[in-house]
Amino acid sequence: MKSRFPTINTDAGATSVAQAPANKVHGRLKPSLVAIALFLASAAQAAPAPDPARFAPCLAELKPDAQGRGVSGAAFDRLTASLVPDMKVLELLDYQPEFRTAIWDYLAALVDDERVADGRAMQAQWSEVLKAVAARYRVDPATVVAVWGVESNFGRNFGARPLLTSLSTLSCYGRRQAYFRGEFFDALKIVDSGDVKAEQLTGSWAGAFGHTQFMPSTFLRLAVDFDDDGRRDLVGSVPDALASTANFLKKAGWREGEPWGYEVRLPSGFDASNAGRRNKQPLASWSARGVTRIDGSPLGGGDAPAGLMLPAGPRGPAFLVFRNFDAIYGYNAAESYALAIAHLADRLKGGQPFATPWPTDDPGLSRVERRELQTLLIARGHAIGSVDGMLGDASRSAIRVEQQRLGHSIDGRAGQKLLTALKDSRP
Repeated sequence: MKSRFPTINTDAGATSVAQAPANKVHGRLKPSLVAIALFLASAAQAAPAPDPARFAPCLAELKPDAQGRGVSGAAFDRLTASLVPDMKVLELLDYQPEFRTAIWDYLAALVDDERVADGRAMQAQWSEVLKAVAARYRVDPATVVAVWGVESNFGRNFGARPLLTSLSTLSCYGRRQAYFRGEFFDALKIVDSGDVKAEQLTGSWAGAFGHTQFMPSTFLRLAVDFDDDGRRDLVGSVPDALASTANFLKKAGWREGEPWGYEVRLPSGFDASNAGRRNKQPLASWSARGVTRIDGSPLGGGDAPAGLMLPAGPRGPAFLVFRNFDAIYGYNAAESYALAIAHLADRLKGGQPFATPWPTDDPGLSRVERRELQTLLIARGHAIGSVDGMLGDASRSAIRVEQQRLGHSIDGRAGQKLLTALKDSRP
């Protein structure tokens, strides 16, 4: 797993982790907060650009601290000798899609029919390993495979940034240097121990790597050598990655045989003022307030504590969540992320999409639909690169051009309305 600082590339289906910010505040900023925001923005613009020449002296200053954390001086010199800073990672430090992306867009990309089919295929391919993992750690195969699918699209999207480069840069520039220095030192220890080679240690800008995207500190605490080859290898060994993920969830409080939660129906006029994942109340209390299963049947469960989660407000899907949801949340501290994992696990077990529609007239696109959109953009002369379902800057710029032409709101967002309009209009 990770630290508490998630950033997920929902377009790619891969995730990476850093450190979770405070939950986004919805609604309009108060005037005083607007003034503060404008002040901070102007201060940021006036701040001097990071000086690459400061990098080498910074590394020299870090060496004693690294040695204090168990990295030998020889290993530090050998592994840092050719490092140069990557200033682009500083631009990514504050971009966190879990808190910026509408929940219906986020889940449409992460839990689609394509990923469900891939997940079931992976369950079949690795069934013996998953059985052994479940026997040792008491975490069901579907949940472990769901983490794998969301984190790296089943090993297809590890991330391409060299971790030692990214983490050393973040150790010397930008916010949270103390945090990233700890991860940098731990990454050095992973390479020096022989678990993962430096050239294999690539991943997200923030330092997460491998099939299930562990941060270095989490690797050192919880990674396991499940294939008994003498190395804890989350890059080259699927068994090690799956078992390490199950070990994380177990240590986070996972309870075998219990649900993460389920979708529920709220009565008309329901007072949602005490909703929230952390505000757990006995199921009997929710029942007394008229909450039922999504099919209208009673909740049952007696005094089991559950929190009511409304990711899109009371007009959208509602969920009662239990302790196992909190264990998933611990893997990457964003409720949207945990819901994606939980829902994908249910789909892998044969469950259906949510019954309640999201409160929008322009739902999100699956990855198949994103690739279709990209094909349509290319047909209209936009140079967006390959058709891969990953809506990067080039795709979003092309989307803005087409939104302006069509008279849509110009926001660079890809939704069903845009896809339909492009299919209905000739290039």
